[in-house]
Amino acid sequence: MQRTNIIADGHTVEVRYRGLIGDYISLTDIAKYRTTEQPGYVIQNWMRNRNTIRFLGLWERLHNPAFNCLEFEAIEQAAGLNSFALTPKTWIQQTAAIGMQSKQGRYAATFAHQDIAFEFASWISPEFKLYIVEDYLRLKTDENSRLSLNWNLNRELTKINYRIHTDAIKSHLIPDDITERARSFIYANEADVLNVALFGMTAKMWRDCHPGSKGNLRDQATLHQLIVLVNLESMNAELIKLGLSQYERAARLNRMAIEQMGTLGDVNNMRLLE
Repeated sequence: MQRTNIIADGHTVEVRYRGLIGDYISLTDIAKYRTTEQPGYVIQNWMRNRNTIRFLGLWERLHNPAFNCLEFEAIEQAAGLNSFALTPKTWIQQTAAIGMQSKQGRYAATFAHQDIAFEFASWISPEFKLYIVEDYLRLKTDENSRLSLNWNLNRELTKINYRIHTDAIKSHLIPDDITERARSFIYANEADVLNVALFGMTAKMWRDCHPGSKGNLRDQATLHQLIVLVNLESMNAELIKLGLSQYERAARLNRMAIEQMGTLGDVNNMRLLE
């Protein structure tokens, strides 16, 4: 989990990046714009509003398959009554909500997905929300620029590292007395071993599915996929040297790709090769 801050009208607001889930922004820091003494009460007051409950419920329905709709309906019916009270912790426990996260203890704080945080900031102050959105967009622009640079560096690294891969193919898989066309076929076939292990398709399959698209399968890869691809190239070179069959290598590389993509939090719909 990566942490950073945005500055909104002189106030520091923490942002936590949680991988595929998205960014979570501190509601506690936003509430301090109104009062630094008891920001938790500000959040609870916001959550007493029936419109707030409906907004939170709709967000969960759109993004959370495990959302407890029955518990939500009971909360929605009670919302707005003088006796109604709801804390982020209770909301999370009763409905299995994922849009908010509450940390208890010495450094207690409540975080919420950026969609929810912006709604809360608008309730606090429309002007303050604008400051938050402006600096958040600046933050994301900076991050995207760094990601773009990292992608380009890793794409070049896969091309450079591919020499290790092709050298192993040349030394151990290509006979001396074959034609140049047959030689090219072997290189392409081995490249597709990596493609299938990581992307689940060959280069031709990708082209058939994306007619008219510029570049190739690897040009469309994510940063995480490029990182794993570099590792697969090196591993396949070693497996070739050990004399493993293409089938054995493909299975091992596929398991390696799934494990590493899972470690990076981006496993998506990868499947084991049968």
